Amino acid sequence: MGEYRKVGTTSDVPPGQKKVFQVAGKDVAVFNAEGKFYALENTCPHAGGPLGEGMFSGTVITCPWHGFQFNVTTGGHVLGRGLKVSCFPIKVQGNDILIEAG
Repeated sequence: MGEYRKVGTTSDVPPGQKKVFQVAGKDVAVFNAEGKFYALENTCPHAGGPLGEGMFSGTVITCPWHGFQFNVTTGGHVLGRGLKVSCFPIKVQGNDILIEAG
């Protein structure tokens, strides 16, 4: 189990928003879905698009390059195409957002 590192605060990622942070040399997109936080690798597994720049609605992030959609709660492709984005363990302590650095 890796060490958790603070990447920001809850005010950095308001409900319905997303933000990309650096964690142990990787770009990690953090999503706030109705007050619950999720962390995914910022790279779309289809063609490498930056997921953190895509449209985010509810629990779905849409890749800005080709429109592939992923559920931020699981990392799975919405249509079940076998593609999956890596998820990172995330927790909130007080107002701090912490991600496992692995």
